[in-house]
Amino acid sequence: MKILLAVDGSDHSYEAARALRFFSRAEAVTVLHVLDVPKPAYPMMMPEVARELYVDLEQSMKEEGERLLDRIRSLLPMDSGPVTKQLVVGSPAEMIAKTVESAQTDLIIMGARGLGPVKERLFGSVSHRVLTMASCAKLIVNGPIQSMRQILLPLQGQPDAEAATRFLRFRPFRDPVEIAMLTVLPPTRAPWPVGAEAAGQLEQRALQSARHFIDDVADRLGALGYQAKGSAALGSPAATILEETEKLRPDLILMGSSGRSGLTRFVLGSVAHAMLHQNRCPVLAFE
Repeated sequence: MKILLAVDGSDHSYEAARALRFFSRAEAVTVLHVLDVPKPAYPMMMPEVARELYVDLEQSMKEEGERLLDRIRSLLPMDSGPVTKQLVVGSPAEMIAKTVESAQTDLIIMGARGLGPVKERLFGSVSHRVLTMASCAKLIVNGPIQSMRQILLPLQGQPDAEAATRFLRFRPFRDPVEIAMLTVLPPTRAPWPVGAEAAGQLEQRALQSARHFIDDVADRLGALGYQAKGSAALGSPAATILEETEKLRPDLILMGSSGRSGLTRFVLGSVAHAMLHQNRCPVLAFE
């Protein structure tokens, strides 16, 4: 597995670097720092002066960027894999996405917040764009990770299950993990008027089908050597997953990020927003 560690000097990016200790030795680790150099914003400034100021600022930021890359590298586990440092200038999200393609990255690890021309950027400015642009798995670290043993895996339908299985075949985690799967169904409504008893029967049939689905995925993950179990519930996907997160207290939420059907349609919208802003554990979004 090839890993891209995108760092920006924030506390969360240092935690992202420390998170590598929970992952198996990588085929290659690229530590990337993108310089988003601000242009002088004084319209009356002579072009030559503006250019000189820009060059001086860029050079200063490059020097600090190299020091940051050295600090980050010193935090990486000795057996994380071959490490390459990379310093580039441009839009952070776009440069991260380009590096993913050129390096054939399998997993991006980055902090949920970053530092740039504005002292502290909100989540959506870089991390959210990377979630939508990068064509690989993405781990968003929103605080210190103490362990990586218990994983919550929300699933909805075969596309999610197949994508999760593909990612887990990488054996990405250094130590054995326990996977708790959850599939959430919206309340079932018949296309014609029915009584409460009939509606309840429809919901029970839907839940039974969902449980069969979860049991089948658990068997597949078990064949890969994972300890996996699952449950099915009725309700709002975001609210139900958050409730399960509060109850289970997982070390990681592992969930799909492709725009297919069911839950995955929500992942880059309401569910992802809720998971990344309303829970305290990191989120790893797979493709």
